[in-house]
Amino acid sequence: MADDKEKAFGEKVEGVLDQGVGRVKDAAGGLTGDMGMQAEGKMDQLSGMARQEFADLYEEGEGKVERAVTFVRERPLFSLAIAGVLGTIMGLLFIPRRKG
Repeated sequence: MADDKEKAFGEKVEGVLDQGVGRVKDAAGGLTGDMGMQAEGKMDQLSGMARQEFADLYEEGEGKVERAVTFVRERPLFSLAIAGVLGTIMGLLFIPRRKG
């Protein structure tokens, strides 16, 4: 679990670094008139933002999974009842019935 948090933090840091490098490339490309370098800088910025967003989503999802596991551990019979009701409803919805 701690290893996953370190990985998510590392992704955030790399995202910030990518954004910084992208800004520098974008500015340098603008100053020199190099459209390719400017485009590469914008792509680096987008890549950095995407990495940060992915890390945030990963952490958020991890928190929800932890809450679900805690709920099942604290209330196993209630969790089993919920699963049974959902299974019955899905069976009624998706299993074809014989006609007459």
